[in-house]
This record gives sequence, structure tokens and C-alpha cells, in this order.
Amino acid sequence: MSRISSYYLKNTIVDVIYKVFRAVLLFGLCFLILQPLMDKLSVSFMAQQDLFDATVISIPRNFSTSNYQISMQLLNYWSTLIQTTIFLVISAVLQVSACTLAAYGFARYKFPGRNILFMCVFLLIIIPPQTIMSSIYLNFQFFDIFGIVKLFSGKTLNLLGSPAGYLLLSATAMGLKSGLYIFLLRQYFRGVPKELEEAAYVDGCGRFYTFARIMLPDAAPMLTSCFLFSFVWQWTDTLFTTLFLRNYKLISLALSKLTDGFYHYWASINSWGSGTGGLMSQPPIAYLQAIVATGMLLTLIPLVLLYLVAQRAFVESLTQTGIKM
Repeated sequence: MSRISSYYLKNTIVDVIYKVFRAVLLFGLCFLILQPLMDKLSVSFMAQQDLFDATVISIPRNFSTSNYQISMQLLNYWSTLIQTTIFLVISAVLQVSACTLAAYGFARYKFPGRNILFMCVFLLIIIPPQTIMSSIYLNFQFFDIFGIVKLFSGKTLNLLGSPAGYLLLSATAMGLKSGLYIFLLRQYFRGVPKELEEAAYVDGCGRFYTFARIMLPDAAPMLTSCFLFSFVWQWTDTLFTTLFLRNYKLISLALSKLTDGFYHYWASINSWGSGTGGLMSQPPIAYLQAIVATGMLLTLIPLVLLYLVAQRAFVESLTQTGIKM
């Protein structure tokens, strides 16, 4: 065998081994991510008797949609879904708008204290919101702006349990994960050539017009990604929603109360005075977990549909961010 043939054979063997190793690794990673989701999907279609049958593992023997019916009833699904979507769309739009203005200022303008303020943005990313929970609670329990509110009304405002406080955090770029969005958008704007803005200035465009007509359209994929991140993280958040929106029907709060709701549901459909000593008032653990798993899937379905609609812009923004960072 010639030296060239042995060289090509060696390269072919190495290439095949690499592809097999990569395929096994990707399969393992995908399995680790998807396996819990597939288990929940399988359990959600099982009838109650399948949950206690040791021979039923992944494929239901008695296919049933009763778990979805019960979960949707306990979650009050459709009205909760509509109200959650309205709240979070408004909040995400306000948050992305505020973060975009802040990021553009950090990327394009030099002003005193810029580095210190940008360090505060990093603190928003690093410090968990639970750390400043008490400060947020006190600030919105006795909300005031430089003493102006108390000067005219004689008392401070209580914005807890009100959507005004929730939207105010988003509109001032202090909402959930706002520091991350400012950082991503700043990196994007820094990668845009300054010649585009200079050419717009020469044509007579002002700063705001240049920002609105030149920079924003080009940043549409990144803005879409930040909107998706904001919407998804707030969709499952219970920290800020408990503070400000506990009196409203939101999907995250409804899901956190699903277990208690099923206990009441189970007690209502079973007789307390049937001579069983109250044992029937406690639902089987396997059945309870199946209802909770079904509720989680119902919570995830809108997010999956949202990603499928916006995946092109999402992937494009990640690609551009990776290049320019």
C-alpha cells in the first residue's frame, strides 16, 4: 500500500470515529434534555389505572385525556392564558424598549460615570433578585419619588399587589434579567459601523431619527430575541408576580397552586362520610404527579408555539451576537 493510500485511510478512519463520537455525544445530550419532557408527556395521557400498573412504562395502555381536562379546569386555563399573555406582552415591550435605549446610550455616547453605571448593569446580571427582595418590598410598599407624592397627598403609595409596580420595573429597565438584555443590545450596537450614523447625520437626520430609522430596523433580530427571553422568563416567574400580581390570574401562580387545587378537587369528588375514615380525601401520589406534569405541559405549550413562530429571528440574532461579541 502506498504512502498516500495509507494517509487517506488513516484520515478516513479518524473522520469516521469523530463522527460516531459526535453523534453519540449529541444523542446523549438530547436524551438528557428531552427524556424528562417525554416522561411527562407519556404520563399525561395515562388513565389512572395505568399509573399503578408496573407493566406500563412509557406507552399508555388506556389512552385518556382526562388529565388534561382536570388540569385545564383547575388552572382555569383559557382565561388565565389570555390574561397572562396580555400582561406579559405589555411588560416585555416596555422592558425591551427601556433596555434598548439604555444599551444604545452605553454603546454610542460618552458621559460622566458611564463605566460605573455599566458596572451596575453587571450587578443586575450577577446578583439574584431574591437578594434585594426586602428592598424591593419596602420601596414599593412605601413608594415615593423624592418625597413629591407625600408632599401633595400626605402619604406614600402602596404599589404592592398592583400591576403599576410590575410595569414600572419593566419600564425603567429594572425588571427580571434586564441587565442581560442591556448587555446583549450594547454589544450589538457596538458592532454596528459608526459610518452609518455619520452618513445619516450628513443627510440631516437627528439623533432620535437616526436611532429609530437606522439602528432599530437593523437590530430587529436581536430585539426579537430579547423580547422572547423577557416573555419566557416572566412566564414562569413567581417572584415578581407574587409581589405585584398575586390578585390576578397568571399561569405561573396558577401552576404553583395546582397541587392544592387538586387536593380540594379530589376531596370534592370523594365522600368524606363514607366510613373510610377520610382516607379517600387524600389523592394517590402518582395521580397527583400526573396532574402536575400535565399542568407543566399546558404551561409549556404556548412557549413552544412562540418559539416555532419566531425561531428564524431568534437563531439569526444569536449568530450575529456570537460574531460581534
